[in-house]
Amino acid sequence: MSHIFNWLFSQYQGVETHLIVLELLGVFFGFLSVWYSKQENILVYPTGIVSTAIFVYILWVFSLLGDMLINAYYFLMSIYGWYYWTRKDGDNHQVLITKMTKKEHMWSVAIFVFTMLFVAVVYVISDKFDNWTAYVDTITTAIFFVGMWLMAKKKLENWTYWIIGDIISVPLYFYKGLIFTSFQYLLFTVIAIYGYKAWRKTLSNSQVAA
Repeated sequence: MSHIFNWLFSQYQGVETHLIVLELLGVFFGFLSVWYSKQENILVYPTGIVSTAIFVYILWVFSLLGDMLINAYYFLMSIYGWYYWTRKDGDNHQVLITKMTKKEHMWSVAIFVFTMLFVAVVYVISDKFDNWTAYVDTITTAIFFVGMWLMAKKKLENWTYWIIGDIISVPLYFYKGLIFTSFQYLLFTVIAIYGYKAWRKTLSNSQVAA
């Protein structure tokens, strides 16, 4: 067991202590955010804002530009989602979980394609397309952009995007040496699966009540 821990933490040799501490804090608040999202709790957004702000800095240091943009986008979408989730209709009811419409499916495709192109341009300009991780990062960025938009809109399908993106991110971050973050995405995958089930149940109950 000690050999495993030695190998894991050897990935952090040469990494400044403050970056390791920040990564742990980012993972902690990120875990809280996903957990609150599963519970459909508004605290998903303040905890998410803290986590994403931390990871914008860390990912910039590690040159994962796509994921850095993801977290900057998360930060902005968290502010929007916080507002959207607290909105009420004419009957003083809060926004409910719903499924995507045909128009929203089209928007999702558009967001996915535009995000991939945008991130690719960023990598080209920065001359960072020098590793296979850059290409994977471009794809996961597009997946997560759509997932965050759908979550802010309280769409059930947001969880499908999170699950796919999380699964891809586990080996990506492990390879990059961000071991704690890799484990975070492994936990995110599990929570996202339960989150999908919980939201689907809530949606079914609301449809029956209606």
